[in-house]
Amino acid sequence: MEPGCYEVAPGVHRVPLQMPADGLGAVNVYALETPDGLALVDGGWRVDTTFGEMERALRRIGHGTEQIHDIYVTHVHRDHYTFAVELRRRHGSRVHLGVAEADGLAAVGALGSNVPTNSLHELRRAGAPVLADTVEALTAAEPFYPSDWEKPDHWLAAGPLRIGQHAVDVVHTPGHTKGHMVFHDTQRGLLFSGDHVLPSITPSIGFELGEWDLPLGRYLDSLSGLLDRPDSQLLPAHGDPTPSVHVRVEELLVHHDRRFAAMRDALATLGPVTASAVAEAIPWTRRERPFATLDPFNRMIATCETLAHLDTLVDRGQITVRSRGDRDVFAVA
Repeated sequence: MEPGCYEVAPGVHRVPLQMPADGLGAVNVYALETPDGLALVDGGWRVDTTFGEMERALRRIGHGTEQIHDIYVTHVHRDHYTFAVELRRRHGSRVHLGVAEADGLAAVGALGSNVPTNSLHELRRAGAPVLADTVEALTAAEPFYPSDWEKPDHWLAAGPLRIGQHAVDVVHTPGHTKGHMVFHDTQRGLLFSGDHVLPSITPSIGFELGEWDLPLGRYLDSLSGLLDRPDSQLLPAHGDPTPSVHVRVEELLVHHDRRFAAMRDALATLGPVTASAVAEAIPWTRRERPFATLDPFNRMIATCETLAHLDTLVDRGQITVRSRGDRDVFAVA
């Protein structure tokens, strides 16, 4: 998506902000016009060019960053949170974040680096210690800025919220992270979905600091819960808006059913194996790429997602698991 500012509904504008060295390319920040100026849904990733990019985008609609009074962040990942903190530093904008992200945010500050320690633990449980060591070395070398991870002004709970003249429902949708929130304007038929529902890819599951607590099960439950809400236009954090949340949710549920089936089939063929072996046996991404062609970070994501699927199948009683040292070995029931 080219940089700029694109109206998606009256008074609602999509601002794609570039993401450095990331396959997603951009993160969508949504600027909502209010009687007091502008509110944002999501903040973007703070890098040296982000402020100028946002200023140029907002000038297209006759506004500036100094008019941003509130920023409602869907979750605590750096491509959503860190530029919100920078805007507060520059202009005093108020930052809001889901209350269930508090432990994850505190853990980032305490760790003081970009090393995904909990994901590395899961990699070792999946039987991939060499990959864990590789990712640890790569992420430890990345620059880390403690000021990016300051606390929000307000912890959001699920429930009604008013943004300007419009009533919005704050909906807790755990899975991608524990405290992920979506913002649903049912009157105007708009769902600001963050990373919970994406139009052409599936979000990584459980990529955060903190206890691994069946993240895929939580994700599927919160995904299905959106079908009980009025259908709306999907306004995602990555990719283009689409007309129907429900259509995409149904597609995602079918996708995960297919992944469950692929992993059960792999276990039936391989016999009792680790999650790493299952991940290596199935294709990845929309392009059906072999596992070995992924870079280390995406091999980590793929392995952890395989583990999340297998853990859910164990929880459903469809496969079994036995611990062997620091590894889990899965088998068909």
